[in-house]
Amino acid sequence: MRRLFHERKTQKLSVQALETLAVIAYKQPVTLPEIAEIRGVNTSGVLGTLLERRLIKIVGRKQVVGRPFLYATTREFLIRFGLRDLTELPKIEEMAD
Repeated sequence: MRRLFHERKTQKLSVQALETLAVIAYKQPVTLPEIAEIRGVNTSGVLGTLLERRLIKIVGRKQVVGRPFLYATTREFLIRFGLRDLTELPKIEEMAD
């Protein structure tokens, strides 16, 4: 059991999961259609993985037709990436340079 638990804890995220996580971190709260529009691909499977790993959570529903879920990052996200809060995320302008 310990070996299985440890292996699961150390699994890496795919490029798709990291891209989706970045969109959520910078645009939160954000819906699945908004994430798909930014990334240009369907991300529902990736969201399931991120929810399972507790890096994101559902924080409500957007008040539009269909009432899609709103996603945001969790405390676990901050811990895993060594951040105290979201203000420590790199600025988008800095990454463009």
